[in-house]
Amino acid sequence: MELRDGPAKKLSAYIGEQCMYDGKPLYQALVEASRTAGCAGATVLRGITGYGATSRCHGKHKLRMSEDLPVVVQIIDVDYRITALAEVFRAMVGDGLVTIEDITVLQYRGGVDE
Repeated sequence: MELRDGPAKKLSAYIGEQCMYDGKPLYQALVEASRTAGCAGATVLRGITGYGATSRCHGKHKLRMSEDLPVVVQIIDVDYRITALAEVFRAMVGDGLVTIEDITVLQYRGGVDE
């Protein structure tokens, strides 16, 4: 991988768990797009509750088993790869928020999974 310790970018998409893209969960499609783009890695975080542009709360409620929980997809990589992937994310994400942040990588190491 090209990602090294030092300056990098973080691409984040804040979406709903129930959002779909091309017949599959949007978060899964975003991770697949980042892998296809050759990014260093992707993480999907599931929130407990939250709200966005509509101010409608997303989360579990006492009377219902599940709701459209908030999900964050995060990708960290070098500047040019994140910039290109951000345009892909913008095209894929309908309702949601897409951000890019400057970050500093302190350590990026891969080992053998056992």
